[in-house]
Amino acid sequence: MTVKATKSPTRVYLEVGERRVFAGALDWPGWCRSGKSEQLALEALRAYTPRYEPVAREAGVAFPAGAGDAFEVVERLPGSMTTDFGAPGAVPAADSKPLSAAEAKRLGALVAGAWAFLDRVAAGAPAELRKGPRGGGRDRDKLIEHVLAAEVAYARKLGVKPGQPAVGDAPAIAALRRGILAALGGLSDGAPPVAKGWPPRYAARRIAWHVLDHAWELEDRGTPGG
Repeated sequence: MTVKATKSPTRVYLEVGERRVFAGALDWPGWCRSGKSEQLALEALRAYTPRYEPVAREAGVAFPAGAGDAFEVVERLPGSMTTDFGAPGAVPAADSKPLSAAEAKRLGALVAGAWAFLDRVAAGAPAELRKGPRGGGRDRDKLIEHVLAAEVAYARKLGVKPGQPAVGDAPAIAALRRGILAALGGLSDGAPPVAKGWPPRYAARRIAWHVLDHAWELEDRGTPGG
């Protein structure tokens, strides 16, 4: 299915659960949004085009003008309880393809761009964030702590076994990120590097999605009335 045909549509995959669908841009880890249907997921992905562009800029990777104008769905994956819970948990077939040194460098740059974007947003966010309609939601430092804990778990999927850094421990956070980037940065046949691990392409996708999902949450909940 192609939405609004153009010469160079952005390739996406859909992860289809019972109650939620994720749409992810295959070539842009972290550009991934969800909705209650395929069409709503694609519309959400399109709506976040201008919010992803600064991430690519942080990474030093050129982001095509009009990247969100048209999407080509190249793969549909069955979702799971993880999908319906609110996280993309299926591995696209494209993520199991061999990874060249140039592709690995680009993926690593985009993951690092997501981290840089999060750091910039967090530096400008208030400590106490606006609560949700039912009073829910983590405050800034708890949200960052959650992101760091997830990254420690994600790093293990790449064979990296770091300890969890404390919020504000810049050297420890930098060491965690260096370990992840080192694991993402080499040639790969596309297979997970460890038993029950993740292919590097998917690891980059999942890490960047989680970082940006919470960076955008920080932006929204750190703005009064946002």
